[in-house]
Amino acid sequence: MDRLQTLEIFVCVAECGSFTGAAERLRLPRSTVSAAVQSLEARLQTRLIQRTTRRMQLTGDGVAYFDWCRRLLADIEETEQRLMQGQSRPHGRLRVDVPGRIGRLIIAPALPEFLARYPDIELELGVSDRPVDLVHEGVDCAIRVGTLSDPALIAHPIGPLRVGTFASPAYLARHGTPNTPDELSGHHAVRYAVPVSGPADDWEGLVDGQPVSIALGGSITVNCAESYIACCIAGLGLIQIPAYDARSHLARGELSEILTAFAPPPLAMTALYPQRRYLSRRVTAFVEWMEALYRQQMAG
Repeated sequence: MDRLQTLEIFVCVAECGSFTGAAERLRLPRSTVSAAVQSLEARLQTRLIQRTTRRMQLTGDGVAYFDWCRRLLADIEETEQRLMQGQSRPHGRLRVDVPGRIGRLIIAPALPEFLARYPDIELELGVSDRPVDLVHEGVDCAIRVGTLSDPALIAHPIGPLRVGTFASPAYLARHGTPNTPDELSGHHAVRYAVPVSGPADDWEGLVDGQPVSIALGGSITVNCAESYIACCIAGLGLIQIPAYDARSHLARGELSEILTAFAPPPLAMTALYPQRRYLSRRVTAFVEWMEALYRQQMAG
């Protein structure tokens, strides 16, 4: 086994968190994977992975070596991709993570067209509302909505998402329809617990073109977009969501948009990827496809 393949096996073990998972991903015998890591540790004369009967974790040297190996392998792959530009189609494994509703409503239905256009790409689609660690989880690209704060990542803007305020007809029948932010006093909101940072305390709106903070009470907090919308449809309170997310519910009469003259500022939808000198053609292909999908189904 050559040295480069040994590094690839070690990185895969670290990303998967197990020898068995790495063996399945690489389609190699588990014994081959284990032997490769042992030979690497012997050559370096240091323990990279601490093994117990129940789990494995990287040692301090292992973490440092893992980061170095990922950068090295990425540089090799990206240099090869750069040399082959114009000579071959994008190919290989592409790991992408996207928000739940965007993944289910927008991306998944359109994937047949993407895979038909790029038949040599093997796509692994992660769907979650939690922030992912792109480097340590081996994710090539993530689509995220809202404020971003990780300076280690490259952020490529996809486009703004119009946000609206919505309520169920049953809720409005019981509590009345507010026509201005001042009339929200006494109304209830379904509260959304943002992963990591917790529940957002206030809403935002625009009055005379200026952002204003709007405080609402609420008796229920959820931590996923599906539950957030479901609670609103059930009449438990008002919500603020991107307009594309409400279209089908508006068409079925499950939701009504209110306060349209005081809509919140739009949210930015962004493609994130690790800091790299050259961007893989797989990621470039996906991001360009996502931009076109945004224009078709989410803009405005």
